[in-house]
Amino acid sequence: MKAICVAGVHSGVGKTTVTLGLMACLRRRGLSVAGFKVGPDFIDPGHHGRILGSPSINLDGWMLDRKTNRDRFFRRAAGADIAVVEGVMGLYDGYDGKTEDGSTAQIAKWLGIPVLLVADARHMARSAAALVLGFERFDPAVSFVGVVFNRLGSERHLAYLREALEAAGCMPCIGGLLRSDDLGIPERHLGLLTADEFGRQQGQLDRLADTIEAALDIDGLLQHLPEVRAEAIGPVSEWVGGRVRIAVARDEAFCFYYPDNLELLEANGAEIAFFSPLTDDELPEGTCGVYIGGGYPEMFGERLSQNERMRKAICNASLSGIPLYAECGGFMYLCREIIDQEGRIYPMCGCFSASVRMLGRLKSLGYREVHLMEDTCIGKPGDILRGHEFHYSELIEEPDAMRVYRIADRSGAVQRTEGYRVRRTLGSYIHLLFASHPDAARRFTESAMQYRIQKSGVRSQEKCG
Repeated sequence: MKAICVAGVHSGVGKTTVTLGLMACLRRRGLSVAGFKVGPDFIDPGHHGRILGSPSINLDGWMLDRKTNRDRFFRRAAGADIAVVEGVMGLYDGYDGKTEDGSTAQIAKWLGIPVLLVADARHMARSAAALVLGFERFDPAVSFVGVVFNRLGSERHLAYLREALEAAGCMPCIGGLLRSDDLGIPERHLGLLTADEFGRQQGQLDRLADTIEAALDIDGLLQHLPEVRAEAIGPVSEWVGGRVRIAVARDEAFCFYYPDNLELLEANGAEIAFFSPLTDDELPEGTCGVYIGGGYPEMFGERLSQNERMRKAICNASLSGIPLYAECGGFMYLCREIIDQEGRIYPMCGCFSASVRMLGRLKSLGYREVHLMEDTCIGKPGDILRGHEFHYSELIEEPDAMRVYRIADRSGAVQRTEGYRVRRTLGSYIHLLFASHPDAARRFTESAMQYRIQKSGVRSQEKCG
């Protein structure tokens, strides 16, 4: 198997554009491609999956240790012709200025794969060689396969940069993209447009692949990629017991899930049933647990509020004691109401008594370590999970609920208490990666199974009465 890590000189340099185009070109060659994303992002892996037809999963040097990252990589890449890893921020950017921890470089070294560097060529000529040479020499343990220049002024500009690299003895230039190509994916407050939104523009995807094919020497790149020795990773244990149905909200409003969170639930006995809070009017039949991930409920406030039957169904499920876990946008949906920036009020499910207000600025961003202080549907006191927080909203008042999380930032400093529990309903702004504490998935499915037994017992008593 071959593998490559696409990394940027800095954020916004065009690494997602190059990654997506490269994936599309590899698929056109009939190659089986496994996709990965460094860091906690949801949106980029969604774009990968749209092109590859299979989920792309996250690798992360802070949320997961070296062994877990390697296991995830080699298990997912097994059987693929090539693995493509998209980096995060700049190649060497991590969570402090002294170490490589949390950086793309750390992941590339852990996996033993070479880096394709993406650099923004605007306003640069011979100085580009100094930049590239600096990246090459900064950490001799990082191997490079070449550099791609983005936002070139002209083909002549590219020729100038190639000449500068050759004269300085730098890594080879694999190709370059012109500013006029205009291949970027549009953005909004939480990042790029989602894969479903951008993917509807099939012409854009085709044009991206055509442009990358013409601009990069992909065949030459493939020839120079070394073979990566795949490690033998044991298969995930097959679930042999009965399954319990867990309803997962998935539509335009709720689309932020780590794919392996759902896979871990399935590996622990869950039968996943997707539903839409936008268009469905009840939970899937036989639901014994509910998972509502993040997304953009504020953008669909009117439609969500107008779907009163679904809001009532979720509220009633919470009142019945069903295990209900909601993150960020899902948590907002479970609150009493969402107030947008224009002051419009949209009633939501009311499982939590708080109101949520949208802001015109970022409220919170960063890695979080969650210490459970009480029993919940995803764990017991003392359990520690890791995740990420990123939102533009705030609670106007605290919910009338027990706080069950003690939150620390990536340095270990305790920030606050959060994580709101009422009955078996748990809501939080933090997106948790279940792989950071796999028992969370088992605990959630066990809670759902207990609810099914409890519900069956109630029905039996009703019949006897």
